[in-house]
Parts: sequence; structure tokens; C-alpha cells
Amino acid sequence: MPASLVTKHTPLLLAALLMSMAVPASVQADDAKPIAEAVFKCDGDKAIDATFYDDKVDLTLSDGRSMDLPQVISGSGARYANADESFVFWNKGNTAFVTEGPDETMTFENCIDEKDAG
Repeated sequence: MPASLVTKHTPLLLAALLMSMAVPASVQADDAKPIAEAVFKCDGDKAIDATFYDDKVDLTLSDGRSMDLPQVISGSGARYANADESFVFWNKGNTAFVTEGPDETMTFENCIDEKDAG
């Protein structure tokens, strides 16, 4: 192809290249679909709203905090933690609890899925 044609069509070629690489916004966004949702009622009138995905959980706590936590290795049940494990959400069956800080203080305890809480 002559250089004059390449130069003349460079903007069109660039646009075509960029469009071919473009990904629809719906695909760019986190397309993960929830696999389960639960509201856990805990001691002290506390609650945890949890939306579970394959590899993480999104939490909304009754104290106003919200976070998403990746799943981490657990011997039993499911365990989700922030990077330094200063916040850990544990879930097994219809129960859950949260530990926080270096001493792993249980801040949300005896949590039961409201569907099973009676």
C-alpha cells in the first residue's frame, strides 16, 4: 500500500482498530452474578447483609460499614478477609460471625440467617 494511502487513512484505521478493541460497558463492569444472599441477625441487635459471589462477599453491616472481601483459605466453612486480615467474616451454613483487630475480637457474634432465626 502506498505511503500516501496509509497516511490518508490512518485516522480511519486507528478508529477501526480502537473500535475492534472496545468492550461494551456491560462487559467491562464486574459481571459477576451473586450466587446467594443472606441477612444474618446477630447478638446485640446487630445484623450483617451478605451477598455472596464465587470468590468474594459484599457486606453491609448494621453499624453502617460496607465492604467487599475476597474469599481466603479456611479449614471449615467459608472465610473472607481484608488484605491484612484485620477484618474477617466467617460463614458456615446458616451461621456467621466477624472478628476484628490483631486480637481477633468477635464484633458480630451468634449470627443466624434471618430465614432460619424464627
